[in-house]
Amino acid sequence: MALLLLSGVAPLPLLPCRRRAIAFALPLGNVRLRLRVAAPTSRVATVEEDDNENNAPPPPCEDFDPGAAPPFGLADIRAAIPKHCWVKDPWRSMGYVLRDVVVVFALAAAAARLHSCLAWPLYWAAQGTMFWALFVLGHDCGHGSFSNNSRLNSVMGHILHSSILVPYHGWRISHRTHHQNHGHVDKDESWHPLPERLYRSLNRATRMLRFSIPFPMLAYPFYLWSRSPGKSGSHFHPSSDLFQPNERNDVLTSTACWVAMAALLAGLTFLMGPLLMLNLYFVPYWIFVMWLDFVTYLHHHGHNDKLPWYRGKEWSYLRGGLTTVDRDYGWINNIHHDIGTHVIHHLFPQIPHYHLIEATEAAKGVMGKYYREPDKSGPFPLHLFGALSRSLKRDHYVSDTGDVVYYQTDPAN
Repeated sequence: MALLLLSGVAPLPLLPCRRRAIAFALPLGNVRLRLRVAAPTSRVATVEEDDNENNAPPPPCEDFDPGAAPPFGLADIRAAIPKHCWVKDPWRSMGYVLRDVVVVFALAAAAARLHSCLAWPLYWAAQGTMFWALFVLGHDCGHGSFSNNSRLNSVMGHILHSSILVPYHGWRISHRTHHQNHGHVDKDESWHPLPERLYRSLNRATRMLRFSIPFPMLAYPFYLWSRSPGKSGSHFHPSSDLFQPNERNDVLTSTACWVAMAALLAGLTFLMGPLLMLNLYFVPYWIFVMWLDFVTYLHHHGHNDKLPWYRGKEWSYLRGGLTTVDRDYGWINNIHHDIGTHVIHHLFPQIPHYHLIEATEAAKGVMGKYYREPDKSGPFPLHLFGALSRSLKRDHYVSDTGDVVYYQTDPAN
């Protein structure tokens, strides 16, 4: 781009082999006539098209359309998954809880004993990651994949989530809404796209907070209190439109547990001192928040090929679930309980996390091109920071109309 600016001449690049429908709007008085024509498979792009090429989804050369209804059904995927993958072992689940809790307390004890400026940053990173692992186990409780015992799921979910300041039932219910409506522009609950009209109504500060690193990675606590732009309510208040009247007691219970944990932290801060508690708990808490936002965002954004979002009759549970993305986190996969194996989890959240990899391998043959292999990670998932940055720069809003839409880019953002 710098060479083009210096030369004053912008050569027109050849686009790769693609078949794309291009829309032209012709003004006729007060009427705008829209025409759609098929572009050749190889052509020269205009400068305007090149600058905005990521505003339209380019199907690959073999004419695979990710927004088309798949030639298989949910039952076909289910039938391909071995029966034992559906079995929930509460002892195994509790074993993972014990493992994570032991690591959390061992890290805290070691860091408090060392109390070294060199050790604290390593502790923050490790403990924040373990907080995130605790969240994933509580997340399994919320889906009922922890065990078949709903009481055990609820007790463990409250313990795990309250310990990291998450209202268990409040989040469980909103997350259920996310799964039931994923891929739907208007009904999805978290990290859903903004319609252009809503996007344009945001002030500059709000846009910066939503699309500029690191602010989106710090969003989760604020989402719990006030949800996303365009939505109202709170995960702590039983009268929020997130909840049904019969869920009132569940929400109050979770809020009470959250308040109890906040009071415990306040007491420990008074006894141990704010600086030590900042190091031991509050900095790792924000590392956990960054993990949660980072992973959740990348499960639904940032793929090399644009993914569709739906409205109206074009949406279905299967089509919405197929637009999620698996991610490889290297050494972190085992630590955070393979939550990166996300497509099968989204379609069948009842499958325990320790069966997700096997279930995914079994289902790939059915899903075909609708399953997108994750880029392989090194020991640490450094490659995903590039995917995050690219997505935040290009995935800003979707059209206010249309039943199959794709993210578009605001060049002024």
